[in-house]
Amino acid sequence: MRVAVVQTRPVACALDANVKTHELWIKKAAGRGADMVFFPELSLLGYEPKHAARFATRADDARLDIFQLLSHALRITVGVGLPTPADGGVRISMLVFQPSGARVVYSKQHLHGDELPYFVAGDGQITLRAGGEVVAPAICYESLLDAHCEAAVALGATVYVASVAKSANGIAKADAHYPSIARRHSLPVLMANCVGPCDDFEAVGGSAVWNARGELVARLPSTGEGALVLDTSTGDTETVAAQ
Repeated sequence: MRVAVVQTRPVACALDANVKTHELWIKKAAGRGADMVFFPELSLLGYEPKHAARFATRADDARLDIFQLLSHALRITVGVGLPTPADGGVRISMLVFQPSGARVVYSKQHLHGDELPYFVAGDGQITLRAGGEVVAPAICYESLLDAHCEAAVALGATVYVASVAKSANGIAKADAHYPSIARRHSLPVLMANCVGPCDDFEAVGGSAVWNARGELVARLPSTGEGALVLDTSTGDTETVAAQ
């Protein structure tokens, strides 16, 4: 199975522009044989908590239909980030589009303290299957909690994908934590970060792949867009440039 993570530079609060960028990267990932592709946290609007309520979008919004069409046509599972409305507030969500079947919404279960004024937590972990692998998504802060990965492994996860929006300090924490959980649970860990302004910090890219031994096997630069594709059967990774 081949799984891709994409590093994007989102345009703040510009859904239509970001949808177009996502469309291009989905096609690039599919062209490299990816069975699944994942984008950074809140990738379709950028990480902008203060504006999330205004732009919260339902999974069945017609503007997202392009992802279902691409998923079906290219036979690829697509995970994009967007705030979604929920009882009592707004959730940080990943919307998953699959070649067949209904759209799936996974919402961040563990919120950072800074997010509590703007979001409510989701409940329940999802897993996604392809090519004999079980992929468990995680969204930023919760991916740094041992309990989150442990719960995913208990559900049979064999690949762990963290969709994040991280500053340099956040990447330093990721670089310490992800190799540890990869070794402990003997599963590859992939991270999709963004680049550029986010809320009150600068996202610094560095999207990466760690193998099941906790070794860093691929990393994107701190600036610019790109993608990494991991072949889980061989352990090989491929870097996809923006141009």
